Amino acid sequence: MTDADIARFLYREARLLDERRWDEWFALFSEDGLYWVPLARGQTDRETHTSLACEDRLLLRLRIERLKRGPPSQQPPSFCQHVLQVPEIAATPDGWRTHMPFCYAEVRGDAMLWLIGTAEHDLVRVDDAPRIRLKRINLLNCDAALPSIQLFI
Repeated sequence: MTDADIARFLYREARLLDERRWDEWFALFSEDGLYWVPLARGQTDRETHTSLACEDRLLLRLRIERLKRGPPSQQPPSFCQHVLQVPEIAATPDGWRTHMPFCYAEVRGDAMLWLIGTAEHDLVRVDDAPRIRLKRINLLNCDAALPSIQLFI
């Protein structure tokens, strides 16, 4: 796989989220996949420190099912849009590590939330395709009092 292939994978991942195609997005994760949004800048330990989100495949599936059902808290529903920069991509022994600055907007009714940060992906090769082992979102203002983030950044 080339860097261009990995970049396309990352752009597609964001598009799936923006289009609310939750099941297709979930399928991009490896069996040991993890979605993590640290609470503190430079946080290295998700086991003993609080995070804004730390979800394995089971928790991701539960949240996706709630979003698909349309819980009462999602009336009106939330929508999002990712604006991504070109990712930095480095090969690792079992895949790739990426670093990509982004802007993220989430809207629900008249309210809009803007978040800025970097997305780091640890990707592994599964059946000759990249899969997400870890998606880490480093928010620029992670230590601020943030409102509830309804969707996936």
